Amino acid sequence: MITASIISGLAMGSMYALLALGFHITFIVSKTVNFAQGSAMMVGAVLGYVFCIRWGLPWIVAAAMTLFLCALYGLAVERFLVRPFHSRGSEAWLMATVAGGLLVDNLVMFSFGKEPRRFSLAAVDHRLEVFGTGVDLMQLIIPLVAAAIVLGLFLVSRYTRIGKILAASVQNPGAARMMGIPVNRVVAISFAVSTVFAGIAGLLIAPLVSVHSDMGTLFGLKAFAVAILGGIASANGVVMAGLLFGLAEALIIVHLGSTIAQMVTFGLVIVALALRPNGLFGTRTLVKV
Repeated sequence: MITASIISGLAMGSMYALLALGFHITFIVSKTVNFAQGSAMMVGAVLGYVFCIRWGLPWIVAAAMTLFLCALYGLAVERFLVRPFHSRGSEAWLMATVAGGLLVDNLVMFSFGKEPRRFSLAAVDHRLEVFGTGVDLMQLIIPLVAAAIVLGLFLVSRYTRIGKILAASVQNPGAARMMGIPVNRVVAISFAVSTVFAGIAGLLIAPLVSVHSDMGTLFGLKAFAVAILGGIASANGVVMAGLLFGLAEALIIVHLGSTIAQMVTFGLVIVALALRPNGLFGTRTLVKV
């Protein structure tokens, strides 16, 4: 049972890490976050279900279409819910993204329905034996996909022109504009990447849970807690915090039951932040005056 819990925890932790990386990317680029991130995860799961199960499209085609629409969703969030407020120095983008996520949740509820649906894929609907414990194949795939995405993000940010443009926009937006870098476009792209990560998380977790319009709310809240816990400005910290959160949650469910798992895990987050206000892996920001 412990082995199954660890594998399940790594799978869920990897999913939390993907969602939290979306918060990280938008924060380092624009000092804003997309509180509709959980909604984007739900959109990814629902669109994947519609394209793959209802329309009968091949999974690869369905996934590509889903992620493209998730990217458009992120661009819309940045253009209409963040930029108009952030450009004027207003913090109203926070409430705007929350309201936008709730609006999308309700639109999906009325169009897709309230009833949870099972997203069953024959290609991954298998159970394997690992160290004498039966686990779902998808629980092994999720950490591998998350690791590949994290590695890809590192390589892009470190060794590509896009990564250098991103670094310049983060370090000094004013100087980046003077050098001809379209900072607003970089910010928009960061939101698109953020929602694509959420869409990937939705597609990966959908075969393991029921797909419904409210599924992203709690996942989004946990992912934001993970981002803060890891130190939202640190990509490595966010990923590590996601894995730790997923493992802690899985082990608590085994020993104490699922009914109080949420209370205990969020209680641990509060204690950790009380001891480490900048996150477990974050560092204090020095401000020159």
